[in-house]
Amino acid sequence: MPVEHRPLPELIAHLEDLPEPHILCGRDYRILAANASYRKRCGGGEVIGQPCYAVSHRYEVPCDQAGESCPLAASLESGQRERVLHLHHTAHGEEYVNIELTPVVDDRGEILCFMEKMERLRVARDETGRRALIGRSPAFRRMLELVARVAPAEASVLLLGESGTGKELVANAVHEASRRADGPFVAVDCSGLTETLFESELFGHERGAFTGAIARKTGLIEAAAGGTLFLDEVGDIPLGIQVKLLRLLETGAYRRVGSSEPRRADIRLVSATHRPLERMVRDGQFRQDLYYRINTFPIAVPPLRERREDLPLLVEALLRRVAPTRQLHLSATALRQLNRYPFPGNVRELRNLLERASLLCDGDLIGPRHLSLDMGAGVASAGQGLSAPVSDGQTRDPGDSREVSTRPPPRTAPLTASAPPEEAMRMSLPAMTPPEQAPVMPPPEMTTPQHAPMMRPPEMTTPGVEPPGPSRESLAAPLDPFDLDAARDRALSLALREHRGNRRELARKLGISERTLYRRLRGLGQGS
Repeated sequence: MPVEHRPLPELIAHLEDLPEPHILCGRDYRILAANASYRKRCGGGEVIGQPCYAVSHRYEVPCDQAGESCPLAASLESGQRERVLHLHHTAHGEEYVNIELTPVVDDRGEILCFMEKMERLRVARDETGRRALIGRSPAFRRMLELVARVAPAEASVLLLGESGTGKELVANAVHEASRRADGPFVAVDCSGLTETLFESELFGHERGAFTGAIARKTGLIEAAAGGTLFLDEVGDIPLGIQVKLLRLLETGAYRRVGSSEPRRADIRLVSATHRPLERMVRDGQFRQDLYYRINTFPIAVPPLRERREDLPLLVEALLRRVAPTRQLHLSATALRQLNRYPFPGNVRELRNLLERASLLCDGDLIGPRHLSLDMGAGVASAGQGLSAPVSDGQTRDPGDSREVSTRPPPRTAPLTASAPPEEAMRMSLPAMTPPEQAPVMPPPEMTTPQHAPMMRPPEMTTPGVEPPGPSRESLAAPLDPFDLDAARDRALSLALREHRGNRRELARKLGISERTLYRRLRGLGQGS
């Protein structure tokens, strides 16, 4: 049976002098001592003798048995200090906390106990919720742990992710958790700037350096002194500027445009891009030496489709931002519909959808009918399906007593010779004015100066006579699926061969006006 080691009284007294929450844990995970800051953080209750995982996580088993990394188990194996990022229950709710666990050893090197220091990660949640990183999915927590590790250092950070994933928020999180948090955070959008304008914006210029430079201008590097410079879409930087940016990063020196005096830069660089920089390096579109210089510590920002567990948290936070004076929330059906959507625009698209839904919703409950129809089509095209339809072709939200109709998904079936001619024509032609709404006008060649009324069109087919137009062999020939004009003409030819009646009746079946039909027949050489 292992010997129970009791902490030294002077060690317990030392804990009380520390401002951050600290505890001492035994090998069995039980808390042996806790300072006042830790007790206040946990709500002031009794924690001595309780397992640390029960107090911090409300678990019944240690963290490593609950699917998380356990610093105590890792330290027992390595005998060294361990650091992890955990989501803890506190008196203020759930908060991300940096855990630093250090083994306390005796004269013989045996571990007596463990000292655990906790530091709240400010970037994960703030009091206003305005610029907080929100999430608890595994992909989000892996990203946040990398942010917590690199933020205290001065290493350059490269954020890689799709558009709309919140790369600027992550860059700001790196800044807020660093020693430069009291300094400025300056963001530069590198896309759309010419080489001359980019150099002037980044490095500044002297008076008279170029036409229009009527005064000295301070560059963004100088404006970010003592803080963080964030280069968004760094893959769009012109090659000529990449050389000067590389020199800045390697030497810490730069020159204003039109000046020969070198200046010192005091910045921490964070870059972001959605472009494949490695492929751009191979293609000669991005300098290899600059790539290795900014890629010291890469962080992948996950797309929303890889962190669907965060949707309820994101929806709640975004609704508070887009409609701060209302108590909006989503119905269960609407949330399931969002959960099926692939979100190509990521969190930015989610925010836009919710802002639109908040404007369409008069009450407090947002249902499926308030969400964008384009989103519904995107779900259907991805094969995910939407909410179940009721018998009359309408959908019903459990949280809504009214029935609403939905637009049928767009036709995507290919044109085939076996399809009905009228249906094939309707699939290939753009939307036209309904026949009952379109004015009946004669084609130009049939009008007279007196604007005589149009004569009834003759019959288009004669019994026993082969109808005019392409032969059956030509209609059965292979069709290029990417030639839309040929597909439309083929569908019209099929309709012309199969139809028995006059052209007015054919136009009605095709859902187009007679004028449009005559114009298309002339294109086939059938107009008369």
